[in-house]
Amino acid sequence: MPEPVTHPTRKGLPMPTEAEILDALRGVVDPELHRDLVDLGTARVSVRGSTVDIEVGLVTDEYPEEAERELHDAVVAAVRAVPGVEELKLAFADIGEDAAAELMQRLHPNGLPFAEENSRARVLLISSGKGGVGKSSVTVNVAVALAQRGKRVAIVDADVYGFSIPAMLGIDTPPVVVGDRVVLPPRKHGVRLASIGFFVPEDQPVIWRGPMLHKALEQFLTDFYWGDPDYLVVDMPPGTGDISLSLAQLLPGAEAYVVTTPQPAAQRVAQRAGTMFQHQNIRIPVRGVIENMSWFTGDDGVRYPLFGAGGGELLATRLDVPLVGRVPLVPALREGGDIGMPITVSEPESEAAAAFAETAAWIEAHPPTKRRNPALKVV
Repeated sequence: MPEPVTHPTRKGLPMPTEAEILDALRGVVDPELHRDLVDLGTARVSVRGSTVDIEVGLVTDEYPEEAERELHDAVVAAVRAVPGVEELKLAFADIGEDAAAELMQRLHPNGLPFAEENSRARVLLISSGKGGVGKSSVTVNVAVALAQRGKRVAIVDADVYGFSIPAMLGIDTPPVVVGDRVVLPPRKHGVRLASIGFFVPEDQPVIWRGPMLHKALEQFLTDFYWGDPDYLVVDMPPGTGDISLSLAQLLPGAEAYVVTTPQPAAQRVAQRAGTMFQHQNIRIPVRGVIENMSWFTGDDGVRYPLFGAGGGELLATRLDVPLVGRVPLVPALREGGDIGMPITVSEPESEAAAAFAETAAWIEAHPPTKRRNPALKVV
């Protein structure tokens, strides 16, 4: 933990009170726990005349440095706004394993939060009929675009055999375990992530049968502390199979989006993913189609349909859903995935980033009218 830091503030004003300081700290949210410091009970305040001492408790000695900086700056800004504070002494300390476990149990009791009736999170299943259509790139950039719209966003990398989201987001630090059960997911570009890639070496295959896959996905949803996000975006494995069935069972309120390329043959394969969700034993609504690699814009400004045309529109028609996004083929999109810098971050004004922003705006503007499927049956 860092040494206490002293911050001079304004002079010549009435002396502050402890109640005023605590009231100011109600506006300071712990970046990892998504609750204000007073609600968490992790801030100790002492006022001596015009000098304020604050010790902020952290739930782990592995608290992320970026989050600690955010918390530090937020506390300083909040206290500086209180009249009469001339000096602020701010320190951070680990609250200890027992206290952390007790706090996390209060914040994150056992259960599957996304399956509860009062869950505010929209669960977006990003699916495809086969690999190679850029589904994971779409997942990452749609998630980042939603975060850029001020939303709390999390990703579950459910493409267990072909996990790639950690690299695409540029996350190379493992999640932090608090106590013996709760996991704090790492965050980058405003998005939090759970992936099997945190627990399996990148060059090792994942050789698991259905029950192990189901258990891993269940732990991502139950053991990771997501903090009540607005969106949980799930990168589905291509095709149909055990994982799709497991997620249908675990996330009955989910909505699906199918990614395809404009090639007519590709949409026929993608249609299988869409019709799987519409199957009577699953019944997860398909909300839209996202067409990737729709065209390449040359230096002459002309759009060239390198992979054909019309596949997205045809698939949308056959699934009776809207075509909610068309993403152009640009080298920077692929390059961003390779270096962990999504194009929505590296080139936010680009043609591709604009397409993802439009897709995110459409998703936000069209919430489902039915949040859960009480008749869900998985066999």
